[in-house]
Amino acid sequence: MRFIAITLITIFLSACSSDETAQDDIDATELKFYQSAQDSLKSSNFQQAVSKLQLLEARFPFGRYAQQSQLEIIYAYYKSGQAESARAAADRFIRLHSQHPNIDYAYYLRGMASFEEDQSFLEQFLPLDPATRDLGAATDSFNDFYQLVSRYPNSKYAPDAQKRMIYLRNLLAQREVNIAQYYIRRGAYVAAANRGRYVFESYQETPSVPDALAVMVEAYQLMDLTELAEESLRVLTSNYPEHKTLTKDGKFKGSRSLTKGDKSLLNIITFGIFG
Repeated sequence: MRFIAITLITIFLSACSSDETAQDDIDATELKFYQSAQDSLKSSNFQQAVSKLQLLEARFPFGRYAQQSQLEIIYAYYKSGQAESARAAADRFIRLHSQHPNIDYAYYLRGMASFEEDQSFLEQFLPLDPATRDLGAATDSFNDFYQLVSRYPNSKYAPDAQKRMIYLRNLLAQREVNIAQYYIRRGAYVAAANRGRYVFESYQETPSVPDALAVMVEAYQLMDLTELAEESLRVLTSNYPEHKTLTKDGKFKGSRSLTKGDKSLLNIITFGIFG
């Protein structure tokens, strides 16, 4: 019995030792994978970093670097121009790790991915006005930054997010004015007036407010709604007397003057699409 007990103890200790050795090997392998992914990130080889981080999570889904890898792959997707994948990865991280100390970073990266998504290839070479594009991604970005600022006001990313929100809000307001001016040109005066009023009510303190008022004045005038036109003109002249749609004596000369200007060569050869 004594011999059997000694034998069992020896086997047990050997098994424990083997398990510890195997675990050490696993830990060393996981660390090696993680360090390799870090090397790719540091060298700005973001597509390679994505592949390595994906492999790391697949092989060690519950390892010591799992959460950090899930956070870093958001950045790798974002920097490699894969905005949709970056947002999906951020959503997953936020859902799985809502109490993570760096959760604010996930919100920030999600906003940044949307912020830069609509930077098309043509815009690198052609002087396109961002307010003339589809701004769905800009709206998403504004909402993401808003969540970051409202939930984590003391985050180190909050100041930058707030600055980007100001830019995006101005952009969205100008987009609404552009649409309103288009409606004026197409004869859809009710729609133009509604867009102008929406900007005036929803985008206060943006540079587009006086332009929105000018659209309202003209749309109401064209619909013979004299009282509404005069009220809008009174607000415009009292708050923005130097606006380009007003003459020196405060008379209204039409919101079309907002879009008048010399056509560039690019505008002419592209039939008004660009420039």
